[in-house]
Amino acid sequence: MTDRRQLSPAARIHSEAAAGPSSQWLLALLLLVPSLLLLALFTYGPLIQLAWDSLLVRTSTRAAPSFAGLANYRAVLNDPSFAKALWNNLLFAIGTLVPSLVLALFLAMCIARSSRLNSGLRAMLFFPVLVPLVAAASLFLFIFLPGVGLLDYYLGRLIARPPNWLGDPDIALWAIAGVTIWKNAGYYMLFFLAGLQSVPPEAYDAAYLDGATPWQRLWMVTLPYLTPTIAFVSIIALLNIVTQVDHVFVLTKGGPSEATNLLLFYIYQQAVESYDIGKASAATVLSLVALFAVTLLSLSTLERSFGGNEL
Repeated sequence: MTDRRQLSPAARIHSEAAAGPSSQWLLALLLLVPSLLLLALFTYGPLIQLAWDSLLVRTSTRAAPSFAGLANYRAVLNDPSFAKALWNNLLFAIGTLVPSLVLALFLAMCIARSSRLNSGLRAMLFFPVLVPLVAAASLFLFIFLPGVGLLDYYLGRLIARPPNWLGDPDIALWAIAGVTIWKNAGYYMLFFLAGLQSVPPEAYDAAYLDGATPWQRLWMVTLPYLTPTIAFVSIIALLNIVTQVDHVFVLTKGGPSEATNLLLFYIYQQAVESYDIGKASAATVLSLVALFAVTLLSLSTLERSFGGNEL
């Protein structure tokens, strides 16, 4: 009998394949065990615990939790602050998602060609991504200072009375949206730069010979080839919109008059300030369900809009 250790790698693989599918499944399972353990400990386990905590209620900090069914969900859905946070998050998504993606795609198309100048521009445009969000928010806190901030200093030369960027409930959310766009556009730009490399030059040449305008080349050639990239970046952007709340802590703490109170900040208030773990868990579950539904909707919309490329 030939010793398997004396076989070449190709012969060893063929020998293992001939041993039967059961051994292959066992080997695949053994290779997946470390990843499955990590997923169980840090993804699925916390999700199960979160769903269970949303069904419990604590009457005091020292009392043991008791089963409350869907009471926490009813309390969250009847809470005006949750409705306000949900509406703010919707406006925040509208005000940051599309502008961030459009700006990122525009920047990527401007610096897509390789050159020394474009290499420097890429580094400069990507620099905000390297700045921690708390540090970026602290920087914009000084920029938005009424009267003496950098923004008001220059606007004061054009208009008599610049607005209170973080103190006016009508514009505070949009000021924070501007910080988010500045912070994330360079990150999304990298994905679009990589996606533009997949567009064959022959497609542009054919469109040019057919007399297509630049807008038609963008809509009929570039965007269809970028459909997978747009879908992926959209999901990343949606996750950032829901999970990035550091700038709210630094700039407004949800104010003024809950004008910048986002879902994650609302969950923080319930869990940390009010110590209502059940209500915070219920709000988190509802947020995850809404995020999952919006993600599926965005994927299906992109597939219909730029059909032809598989996502």
